[in-house]
Amino acid sequence: MLLIDEICNKVLNNGRISNEEAIMLYNKADLLELGYLAQQLMLQRNPQRIISFIIDRNINYSNICDTKCKFCAFYKNEGDTEGYVLSNQQIFDKIEETISVGGTQILMQGGTHPSLPFSYYLDLLANIKKRYTINIHSFSPPEIVHFSKISGLSIKQVIEELVKAGLDSIPGGGAEILVDKIRQKVSPNKISADQWLGVMRIAHELGLKTTATMVFGLGESIEDRIEHLFRVRSLQDETNGFTAFIPWSFQPTHTELGGIHTGGIEYLKMLAISRIYLDNINNIQVSWVTQGGKMAQIALSFGGNDFGSTMLEENVVRAAGASNKVPLQDIVYYIKDAGYTPAQRSTQYELLKTY
Repeated sequence: MLLIDEICNKVLNNGRISNEEAIMLYNKADLLELGYLAQQLMLQRNPQRIISFIIDRNINYSNICDTKCKFCAFYKNEGDTEGYVLSNQQIFDKIEETISVGGTQILMQGGTHPSLPFSYYLDLLANIKKRYTINIHSFSPPEIVHFSKISGLSIKQVIEELVKAGLDSIPGGGAEILVDKIRQKVSPNKISADQWLGVMRIAHELGLKTTATMVFGLGESIEDRIEHLFRVRSLQDETNGFTAFIPWSFQPTHTELGGIHTGGIEYLKMLAISRIYLDNINNIQVSWVTQGGKMAQIALSFGGNDFGSTMLEENVVRAAGASNKVPLQDIVYYIKDAGYTPAQRSTQYELLKTY
């Protein structure tokens, strides 16, 4: 029988924990004990007590998507009156506004549009890079698999073409829970766990950095969540291509899946377990978008070292009922108030400016 004290000592001595030990910690450890363990690990990596964030914008170039995930309240069908594809000029205007406030990154995502050709995405990237100096952190694995299907190119060829056109890095969206029995329940038309990991493996082999995410509260078990972490950690052992891990809680409002909102205690426990388990990923991002600024501030004591993005625009989570807004000055305040030094970072976690 595993003892919590033995697992805690193992963690504090930088031992790698097993799935069984992670499940035991989640189920049996005191919340503050979990926070302490995660915090100690974060401070070992970050003795300067710097909490980073990025100034960027999420641009959803389209809301038309034929994947139709049950947990998504954002997508529209082709032909719906509320469906849209942004014009290049609309996207350029959003980028110019982002740059004007010191932004260094845009995150573009738009689901799997059934009619747009692969050339649309290549031309969009090239036109952005022709006009602006900004990091393009875009197109999650489900989109890349979709591009492969519509172009007839391999995943490797698709990523190579995207990079040639201007893609700089890939966001970790579309991971949800990397367990296929859960994926079949909540997003039966979406790529499998192996496909998600396969895209990331190829991206890393081609020299691209990516992030990894997890959406929890979809009806999965704690064992499923730990399996997700195991698969992310295993790929990171292999490639060292993930710059950060971002866990956030499912927002059920207006979705087909429905359900209840994840509470703050469950969020803090999951964040802390992520820090403890993912011993090979430096950065764990807190989620003010789903939890609000004050809970994100508390999460800095549960292993988080990155406050995420100022996110001048966010549409997908907002469509599911979360309407938190945390301006730059509030992010700086929350970080300082928690006893840390705020720092603006780049996509690759290079520090650009401290406050």
